[in-house]
Amino acid sequence: MLKRFFPNDYVKNVYEINYKKLKKDKVKGLIFDIDNTLVPYYIKQGDQKLVDLFEDLKKRGFRICLVSNGKKDRVVKFNENLKLVAIHKAQKPRRINLRKAMNVMKTTKENTVMIGDQVFTDVWAGNRAGMRTILVEPVSEKDEWITGIKRGIELKVINAYLKAKEKIKE
Repeated sequence: MLKRFFPNDYVKNVYEINYKKLKKDKVKGLIFDIDNTLVPYYIKQGDQKLVDLFEDLKKRGFRICLVSNGKKDRVVKFNENLKLVAIHKAQKPRRINLRKAMNVMKTTKENTVMIGDQVFTDVWAGNRAGMRTILVEPVSEKDEWITGIKRGIELKVINAYLKAKEKIKE
């Protein structure tokens, strides 16, 4: 039951993802959530480190799309200096806008990865779409109030995931 919420990988942040391995695994498309995945929700735009990350990923041949449940003005402002394909009001965990992102990037569920900080939106949406998923720790402890409510339950899912992962190693 809980496995539907388990990511394929769990890392500290987007800078610790093994992009070299993803490339080796023939991943072509990367879908990123914005708020608390890339920056805290109250930060208007990404910093130079984030701009550099996306430039590097594009040079490596990855296609990138931002898919956020945030409002249009939030997503457009955030994306000004990144200049990526971006989808707002994505309604995750619904899959429709993940499919739209793959269509725009000309990728498939087999070669696209969903990267986000929330189990019940990002990971579940990616899993439901049949994609590989990477969960990152939230970049800030500060959350929008609705997200904050879900974090306690998410922690139980993450602990179950980590416990299951440990059993596999044994």
